[in-house]
Amino acid sequence: MKNSVKIIIGCFIVLAVFITCRQRGKNFKNNEDTATSGTIQILADESFKPILDEEAYIFKALYPQTNIQFIYKPEIEALKLYMNDSIRTAILAKELTQDELQVFKDRKLPPEINKFAVDAVVLIVNKQSADTAISVSQIKAMLNGKTMVDRDIVFDNPSSSLVRYLKQFSGNTELKQKNIYALKSNKDVITYVSEHRNAIGIVGFSWLDDPDKDYADAVAKVQLVGVKDEADKKYGNQFFKPSQETLALKQYPLRRDLYVYNSTGRTGLASAFQVFLGSERGQRIILKSGLLPDSIPAREINIK
Repeated sequence: MKNSVKIIIGCFIVLAVFITCRQRGKNFKNNEDTATSGTIQILADESFKPILDEEAYIFKALYPQTNIQFIYKPEIEALKLYMNDSIRTAILAKELTQDELQVFKDRKLPPEINKFAVDAVVLIVNKQSADTAISVSQIKAMLNGKTMVDRDIVFDNPSSSLVRYLKQFSGNTELKQKNIYALKSNKDVITYVSEHRNAIGIVGFSWLDDPDKDYADAVAKVQLVGVKDEADKKYGNQFFKPSQETLALKQYPLRRDLYVYNSTGRTGLASAFQVFLGSERGQRIILKSGLLPDSIPAREINIK
């Protein structure tokens, strides 16, 4: 009898160990990731979809067992999800405020922050338009409804990082003038300007370099507007169009930094992708896209 009891107890112990090990394996498979394998989600500002998709494509080519799923949202939505701890990695075109950073510190998960690129906020007009130059003061007046009221001013959706940038830039917290319109996306802005000679569009620079087929024809029908900053003591009398050179030399005045925030608190796929964005390979992809890398990759020249 005693032996029978021991056998039954032993069977229960073996079964419990088996179930526990199986559950741990399942949890590892579903929820864990390493630097070179697994699946993660990353919140990302939808303004930077072209360049981030390219970064993820190359990263997966290097590490085939990885799967990075971007959740593209307007900045306000992306920041809200990140602050609510829905997803612990985010790519944004803003520096978190001290109050926002304190939220993560209170959770004992302060984010690891890396700047990896500089983007230009670009003004575009129809190819048939003769207005190809504007000053910073004119842009601010335009966004406050004091000039160019006969032109349609269009940009992407009201919750975007671009709109936040324009509000801070102009000091206008509403942007509700009758001739100022929010559309749905950067593609919509480019398409609208390509079809309306009297429009001025404001978009992110990355959407104009190597466009997808669905809006490439529209890109061919718009042109960049040169901008000068009269307050700049060195370049105040010169108009500059956005380029890697004018961004690097800080000649083009409408610029914003891109950051990756990682609050996972562990070494895994999120950390690996964060490192990749700042690596020579990741920075070369930024360079190829037309944006300015945070650290410009070196060029090696062999002399024979």
